[in-house]
Amino acid sequence: MRKLVLAVLLLGALAPRAIGQALPELGDVSSASLPPQIERRIGEEAYRDIRAKDPKFLDDPELVQYVTELGQRLVAASGESKQAFEFFVLQDPTINAFAMPGGFVGVHTGLIMAAQSESEIASVLAHEIAHVTQHHIARMALQQSQASTASLAAFVLALLAARSNPDMAQAAMHSATAGALQLQLNYSRDFEREADRVGFQLLHDAGFDVQAMPAFFDRLQKSVRLQESTGAPAYLRTHPLTIERIADMQNRVQALSYRQTPDSIGFHLLRAKVRAEQGSPRDAVSLAEEQLREKRYASEAGARYGLAAALVRARELRRADKELAALRGMKIDHPMIDLLDARLKTALGQARAARDTLRAAWSRHQTYRPLAYAFVESLQALGAHKEALDELAAVLRGYPRDARLYGLQAKSFAATGRTMLQHRALAEQYYLAGSIPAAIEQLQLAQRSKDGDFYQMSVVEARLRELRQEQGERSKQGERSKRK
Repeated sequence: MRKLVLAVLLLGALAPRAIGQALPELGDVSSASLPPQIERRIGEEAYRDIRAKDPKFLDDPELVQYVTELGQRLVAASGESKQAFEFFVLQDPTINAFAMPGGFVGVHTGLIMAAQSESEIASVLAHEIAHVTQHHIARMALQQSQASTASLAAFVLALLAARSNPDMAQAAMHSATAGALQLQLNYSRDFEREADRVGFQLLHDAGFDVQAMPAFFDRLQKSVRLQESTGAPAYLRTHPLTIERIADMQNRVQALSYRQTPDSIGFHLLRAKVRAEQGSPRDAVSLAEEQLREKRYASEAGARYGLAAALVRARELRRADKELAALRGMKIDHPMIDLLDARLKTALGQARAARDTLRAAWSRHQTYRPLAYAFVESLQALGAHKEALDELAAVLRGYPRDARLYGLQAKSFAATGRTMLQHRALAEQYYLAGSIPAAIEQLQLAQRSKDGDFYQMSVVEARLRELRQEQGERSKQGERSKRK
C-alpha cells in the first residue's frame, strides 16, 4: 500500500485535522476533472498551510530561484501558458518531490543533493509538472469520491501519513475499504505511466538530457535492494516504479539521437551552497577544503564557491575574501557569486561596498529575485528607505504574490512613519504566508491609522471585505466536511 501515488492531494505537510478545511466542495463528480479555479484554490490553501506550519519549509531565495527557473523552463516547453506554477523547497534529506492541485510543486533538498546532473533534477520536475498538466490530482480526487466519502477521507489520511511515516500510512489504510483502495492503486499506476510519457517529452523539448530520466529512476530502484533495512526512498513510496516503466523510458531514449547537455554553473553553485550549509561550520570548511585539495569536483568554480561560502559561515572572513577573489578571477558572471560577495562585505562591515555590488548585479540580472531582496535590504541597512520603496514598487509589479517583498515594504513604510501602508503591506505578507486571521488583523489596524488618504482607505476596506469573505467560505467548508 505504500506505493499509492501523489502524496499530493495529500496536501504535503498538512496535519490531518486540516483536511476538511483544505478541500472545497468538489462539484459534479461525474466531470472528468475539477474546474481549474477549484484546483488552484485547493493548491493555494495547501501551499499557504505548508508555509505557515511545516518547519521544513525552506525560505532560501537562491534555492527557490534555481528550482523555479528549472521548472519554468520545462513549463515553457509544455505550452501550458494558462497554468500558473509555483515551485518551493523543503529542507528534507529524503529523495522526494510532489505536485499539488493548481500547479504547486515541492522539492526536497535530498533530491537536489542525490541528483548527479541537472537533467536528473529536471526529469523529476518534468514528471511532477506532467501530473499537474494532465490534472491527475483532480481526476484522482473525483475517482475516489465516486467510491465513498469515507474512503476518500481514509485514503487522504493515509497518503498524508505516507509522506513522513510509511508505518502510520499502513495502519491508516486498514480503515479504508479494500475495494476502493485497489481501484485507486490501479488508477494511480495509469497516471504514473502517463506522467512518464508526458514528462519525458517535456524533458526533451526543454533541451535536457533525456537519458537522465531512466538513469535516475533506475538508480533509485536499485537502491531499494541496498536499503532493505530502512525501506525504499521516499520518492518510490509515493511514485511506484516498475521494471516495465523503466524499460519503456529506456526504449524512448533509444529512439532519439543522443544530445549531450552540460550542467549549468548554477547547478554546481547551488549544490555547493547546500553542502556548505550542512553540519557544523568547521566540518563544512574541512569538507570543502578536502574536495579542492583532492580535486573531487565536477566544477572547480562550484568547489571554490562552496569553500568561500563555508568560510563565511565559519566567520573566517579574510580567507573567504581570498577564495572569492580566486573565483572572480575565473570570470564567471553569476548572481549567486555576487550575493556571496555582498554577504562577505557586509560581514566585514563594508555596507556601502555591499550595496554597490548588489546594485551592479541587480542591473545585470533583473529577473533574479534574490538579488532584489538583498539589494533592498542593503538600502534599508543604510537608511535609504525611499529608494528601497521605489525599488520594491517596481519589483512588486512583476511579482505581486511575493510575501517577502511585502515584508520588506512594510519595514520601509514603518521606518518612514507611514503606518497605514505598513499594516497594509503586512496584511499581504501574512495572507501569502498562510494566515488570513493575521492579515485581517493588520487591515483592521490599517483602518484605525490616521495617515491614509481616501483612496488608500478604500483599498484597505475592499481588501478587508475580500479576506473576511474568504475566511467565511473556508469556515463553511469546514463545517460541511464535519457534518459528512
